[in-house]
Amino acid sequence: MSSLPRRVKSEPKAPTSEELPSFLNSTSESEEEEEEWEPKSKIARRPRLPKKTEAKTKKAAAPRSTVARKMVKKVVIKEEMDVSLPITPVEDNKMHLLKPKEENGGTKPKSLSRMPEVPKKMEINSFQGKNQNSLVSDEKPSTSVSVVKQEKREEEFAFDEQVSKKIKLNSCPEGKPVKNLGGNKIKEEFEMNWDIVQALSEITDVEPWVCANLIRLFQEENTIPFIARYRKELINNLEADALREVQHALEELRTVAKKTHTMIQKLKKEGKLSSCLLKGLLNCRTLEELDHVCSPFKTGSKGTKAQRAKQLGLEPAALSLLQNPMELNLFSYIRPNTKGLANIQEVEAGVQHILADIFAKDKDTLDFIRKLCQKRYISIQSTLAKVSSKNGNEKDIDKFQLYHEFSCNIKNIQHHQILAINRGENLKILTVKVNIPDGVKNEFCWWCVNERWRPKQFLKPEFMRLLRSSVEDAYKRLIYPLLCREFRSKLTSDAEKESVMMFGRNLRQLLLTSPVRGRALMGVDPGYKHGCKLAIISPTSQILHTDVVYLHSGQGFREAEKIKRLLLQYNCSTVVIGNGTACRETEAYFADLIMKKYFAPLDVVYCIVSEAGASIYSVSPEASKEMPDLDPNLRSAVSIARRVQDPLAELVKIEPKHIGVGMYQHDVSQTLLKATLDSVVEECVSFVGVDINICSEILLRHIAGLNTNRAKNIIEWREKNGPFINREQLKEVKGLGPKTFQQCAGFIRFNQEYIKTFCSNKKNELGSCALLTKAGALGKKKSKLTSCASQQPNPLDQTCIHPESYHIAMRFLSLIGGNPNDIGKSDMQQKVNVVIQKEGLEGTAKRLNTTVHTLQLIIDGLTQPEGYDIRTDFDKPDFKRSIVCFEDLSVGAVLTGKVENATPFGVFVDIGVGKAGLIPVRSITEAKLSKVKKRRSLGLGPGERVEVKVLNVDIPRLRITLDLIRVL
Repeated sequence: MSSLPRRVKSEPKAPTSEELPSFLNSTSESEEEEEEWEPKSKIARRPRLPKKTEAKTKKAAAPRSTVARKMVKKVVIKEEMDVSLPITPVEDNKMHLLKPKEENGGTKPKSLSRMPEVPKKMEINSFQGKNQNSLVSDEKPSTSVSVVKQEKREEEFAFDEQVSKKIKLNSCPEGKPVKNLGGNKIKEEFEMNWDIVQALSEITDVEPWVCANLIRLFQEENTIPFIARYRKELINNLEADALREVQHALEELRTVAKKTHTMIQKLKKEGKLSSCLLKGLLNCRTLEELDHVCSPFKTGSKGTKAQRAKQLGLEPAALSLLQNPMELNLFSYIRPNTKGLANIQEVEAGVQHILADIFAKDKDTLDFIRKLCQKRYISIQSTLAKVSSKNGNEKDIDKFQLYHEFSCNIKNIQHHQILAINRGENLKILTVKVNIPDGVKNEFCWWCVNERWRPKQFLKPEFMRLLRSSVEDAYKRLIYPLLCREFRSKLTSDAEKESVMMFGRNLRQLLLTSPVRGRALMGVDPGYKHGCKLAIISPTSQILHTDVVYLHSGQGFREAEKIKRLLLQYNCSTVVIGNGTACRETEAYFADLIMKKYFAPLDVVYCIVSEAGASIYSVSPEASKEMPDLDPNLRSAVSIARRVQDPLAELVKIEPKHIGVGMYQHDVSQTLLKATLDSVVEECVSFVGVDINICSEILLRHIAGLNTNRAKNIIEWREKNGPFINREQLKEVKGLGPKTFQQCAGFIRFNQEYIKTFCSNKKNELGSCALLTKAGALGKKKSKLTSCASQQPNPLDQTCIHPESYHIAMRFLSLIGGNPNDIGKSDMQQKVNVVIQKEGLEGTAKRLNTTVHTLQLIIDGLTQPEGYDIRTDFDKPDFKRSIVCFEDLSVGAVLTGKVENATPFGVFVDIGVGKAGLIPVRSITEAKLSKVKKRRSLGLGPGERVEVKVLNVDIPRLRITLDLIRVL
């Protein structure tokens, strides 16, 4: 394998693969009338991969092209590679992930449009998980499954420098995922006229080589947290949000491909599939394009005007008008007794409908009108609907006051404006229209008549009039409605994606709020009639006391004594108040007592926390299982307190969409929203890490690679066998195979002090196990005891270093003269600095035969202090002792607050007056943001503390406008 990278580097350049147009060239029919456009709220599900089959194919000799023969001179290839993915052919017929090649000392990714040539008859499959070990050519024999199984070891990736990233597992000593890449055989029907790598790169603006690697990684069922942390060199250091975007785009392309071939099969059975229609279908890249092509063939369609004219036999007349008008005689088509052919006017109308359909489905014509629209001012306009102005609810109508007379260029309109307009349209309050200027129509009609569809011979005046009428009819009846649907669909799709991504960013910021450890907390769920529910929890989240107090029914003074007694009894000086009903009154009650120093000698502080989802969680099965003896109302108080003590561990128990930090989350695709938010939760839990011996089952199931059943099996193993000693023991858990271990191992932590204490207590027992083993105990008992004796703690298990890199970490420790027991200490940091300053990061990585990213991860793992938590870099809750009223605000006042929610148009900040103020997005500039914190984007997120100035106070509408001064 040492010569492999050189072979990749010296590969001959092949001609660029032809990029087919994104839209279609089809003779299929369109809908005859403009359809009412409605924002789509559903999204197609991710298509399932076809089942793996072991099929034997006939062997037959096949001629090879000159290029193909050159490619196999140096290396024997038993199968032709699927070149729709840019993968280098190497020994053992395996796919190798790509890395940008080095030229002139720099690293520059090359375009993947240059690929090895294949015989012309070979059809390339770019849909779904590809069959890497089988031929896609009609002329090439495929290697049987038995041959694949006999082949020797396979290197998973190919780099300019070989990377040693393997996990030694019992069932997979090479460290490869246990998955048969020879399966998923795809038939010819599942091929498209576009390359999935190039299409994915264009959609996501990610380098083609990265897209190719990601397709391979996703096919191997790697999770986003695993890829983002442990495969950085293969993805050009992309972050999790970008990976999610690529994954979503890939699923959309595969959905289009699957639906396309389903439609092809349907049309083939009905005998309606023509060569032009097939080409048009295979050119489709979006569901909108596919729907445009397929609309005339949907079940129950009565047929378009063009279809009915063709059935009357007028198609030859229409084609003759374009190709041979001198011999055309429309009067010969008149049939007095036939509807549609009764007179010359009906014949001309039929010919016009056929010509209009031809124009509207022509690829060049549609490309021209789209390019023309890009150069012109296209606007989207909303007005108050006539029906709603008479019968609508005034309160609802006032919500859309900004959009009663609204117009904006589609290039400049904001995402939240699109979502607002769509909501108003769905509620029948607004009427929405896309305005395309008349100049576009005039220039388009002139171009069609004089250039694209100019007849080959001289036209009579009546025929020229008919041609012009056909072009105008095509634009007005078919092309203009198509453009409007495309513009609206594209704007809505982009707005929904931005809304979902914004929700994900806000959720991540909220989940990664710094925990408040080491203190007892009192959670308060405010209420009027039914009282305020109290719950006091210990520093380890144990429930110490629960109670109900009635603060707002004339018993406030008497209840204050009870609260003081509880706080002193449990030494609790922090009160957490939920932001629901009666929050302001409860906050004022505690602020007044604190100002009077009623709780002395305790210095009590309080904070307000969102209680979104607490009520839903309190009646859930998980809450009943966790707190079976508590009333649901008291469970919500416990949840409110735990949200401050450990936000991540508590908020993962609630369905993400109920946390309430999004924008228009009920108007977007719920499938996309759920998938994105679940992925964000998995990312946060994995990156923070969990202590395998104390974490809950709910938290564990969100670790990358794990699910409900696997988390349950881990908890059962822990209860049966005691605490885990090291990561290797995870392999003993039922359902945790090599692939699952690979995905989850790096995110699971082991508290070394706890394990050492446990091992010292079990020392005598382990010693007796060893004696039994030496005595020659036989059978299963012997192997069990031997494994029992061999389990030893591994200091690396407390770090973020993956087990596949342990051997590199040990070599690095030997290089710097470090001891694994010194992980996280200052001595380790000094030794690492000495070596890195001397040899540099790249030089050290080359010496260890690894990548810079892997070495950096190892250094981070060795130097981070014990118990390191990435959440310490994020903000803690804002604790207060006093309160400010809404009426006390004045323009120019400078206050501090905490970000509650972030949207594309601004940020909502809680400044302690019961109503959040808005910082418009124009006021958030890079100069005002903190330079210390690492930011994913230019913007603020929930939980961040800011200093603001009041710009405007609108008391009747309860609106506060703020200006950002700085981030604290």
